[in-house]
Amino acid sequence: MEADLSALFDASRDSNADDEHDPEGQTIAYERAQVTSLLQQARTHLDELDDALARVRTGRYGVCDVCGQDIGAGRLEARPTATTCVAHAVRR
Repeated sequence: MEADLSALFDASRDSNADDEHDPEGQTIAYERAQVTSLLQQARTHLDELDDALARVRTGRYGVCDVCGQDIGAGRLEARPTATTCVAHAVRR
């Protein structure tokens, strides 16, 4: 993904198209910002998944980081990367 993003930025940097004045479309800068944001969100989610896998390996998956009680199955189904029970998630 990062290579694709870099290639996109390189290609648009070399372009002489003036999209900043196109009333019909988004600007290249806006689209770059959107793609960059999506990439960051994907990185964050992958980090959360890596953390969840580490908790599985150590036997801590499904255990609240705050109180040590089990995280409910419904919460884990809705958010498999959850690190807290519902009660402590609400307090954050």
